[in-house]
Amino acid sequence: MIQANNISVQFGGRALFERVNVTFSAGNCYGIIGANGAGKSTFLKVLSGDLEPSKGEIHITPGERLSVLKQDHFAYDEYEVVRTVLMGNPHLIEIMEEKDALYMKEDFSEDDGIRAGMLEAEFADLGGWEAESDAEFMLNKLGVSDEYHFMKMAELPSDLKVKVLLAQALFGNPDILLLDEPTNHLDLSAIRWLENFLLDFENTVIVVSHDRHFLNKVCTHICDVDFGKITLYTGNYDFWYEYTQMRQRQMKDQNKKNEQKIKELQDFINRFSANAAKSKQATSRKKQLDALEMIEMPVSSRRFPYVDFKPDRECGNDLLRVDHLTKTIGDRKVLDDVSFVIHPREKVAFVGSDVVAKTTLFKIIMGEMEPDEGSYKWGVTTTQSYFPSDNSAYFDGVELNLVDWLRQYTDYQLEADIRSWLGRMLFSGDEALKMANVLSGGERVRCMLCKMMLSGANVLILDEPTNHLDLESITALNDGLIRYPETVLFTSHDHQFIQTIADRIIEISGDKYVELKGTYDEFLESFDEEQLKKY
Repeated sequence: MIQANNISVQFGGRALFERVNVTFSAGNCYGIIGANGAGKSTFLKVLSGDLEPSKGEIHITPGERLSVLKQDHFAYDEYEVVRTVLMGNPHLIEIMEEKDALYMKEDFSEDDGIRAGMLEAEFADLGGWEAESDAEFMLNKLGVSDEYHFMKMAELPSDLKVKVLLAQALFGNPDILLLDEPTNHLDLSAIRWLENFLLDFENTVIVVSHDRHFLNKVCTHICDVDFGKITLYTGNYDFWYEYTQMRQRQMKDQNKKNEQKIKELQDFINRFSANAAKSKQATSRKKQLDALEMIEMPVSSRRFPYVDFKPDRECGNDLLRVDHLTKTIGDRKVLDDVSFVIHPREKVAFVGSDVVAKTTLFKIIMGEMEPDEGSYKWGVTTTQSYFPSDNSAYFDGVELNLVDWLRQYTDYQLEADIRSWLGRMLFSGDEALKMANVLSGGERVRCMLCKMMLSGANVLILDEPTNHLDLESITALNDGLIRYPETVLFTSHDHQFIQTIADRIIEISGDKYVELKGTYDEFLESFDEEQLKKY
């Protein structure tokens, strides 16, 4: 068990949260959610001991081991991969090192033998004889194959390093497990394995994630970081969302009723307070008025942009035909004889492990890259708006504030009109005058979505639009694309995003082409575990 007792955290006079009292118990998985900057990762650092709170203390049941998903990808560069995983259990490593040192002694004494026997017993109790094979099993399940197991961490690509550090955090059955964005860089098979691992895990899990499907799958509780405090809810992410939306509606409805009642009472008092015959009634109404209170609606740090794409016109019967597209980049053929037809008002998710193949396809059909062979043709009634996975060309070196930046992509010229659109995407007041070349990743995405909304296009092409977005922005974009009445072509690693938007799935990876008219879950049901590693 781990407890936060009266925890407050302040930075530069600003309180992230105050007087937090939460108990995290064994057998439960707690999802930490909140807006960007609300303090989710900061709270994890406080729980792990990496950050001292301004006030309060963290209490961990004596003897329990806490394990944290490390964020420093270079901290273990000198160690082999399997050794790095074993280091997730420091006590086991200490025993192994002390044993090795004893057995290396030339003057091995009787006392050394007694000590070695004690260490061997403790080593066995900790599962030391199976530790290396357990570590390798875990690595394989997370997508780090045998060929990497005894390489130095410095030799691994960054996406595999992340998986090794995740295996390190999970290793050795820790009593308390702290995970910050554990699904990043995982394929679908690895995510499913992690979900099952956490569902079977009997100890305490505390996790920060932007993956709604993952939070729904594994969480028994949600800790909401908002309003300068942390509130605990029983249930998964969807339960939290529905409950909090319902509570907001109830409070607003009650305040409307109170406002009306206050007006009626005040009118009666004003009319009859000077009337002797009605004075008792007026006094009674005054007491009722004094007893009525408006429910205070605290200001949330959580902000939802307003995403709504409206096409200027419907598209005709011919939308897009792709015939035998082939493209080689460097020495690798990323597209090989790809053909398909997109029909009006379809919402098509392009999936598969080959990110370059999907991005290349989108660049070709948007005219940004020429194919080596094959052709494509858009219907004459179509207009396209494109969200590229790399938007740096739109912002790097651009010396414009956001009002002038957006003015390039719209017929609106009045500043008030442009500010209105920027306000929908949470750029209000002075935020609308920020320079385009200093925006964060999430801010750039919101600007690109605003540009797309102004386009009036009847075909939207989006390449990984959920990258860099917080849960609120992902939800708003998700809902906006569900409402959009025309055609959407998109890629995403967000399971729920694909499942709730797409009505057709196309896998494109090298020379492979597979498709299904249906949902993402239906598509995945047709694959075995080995095939799922490609997603």
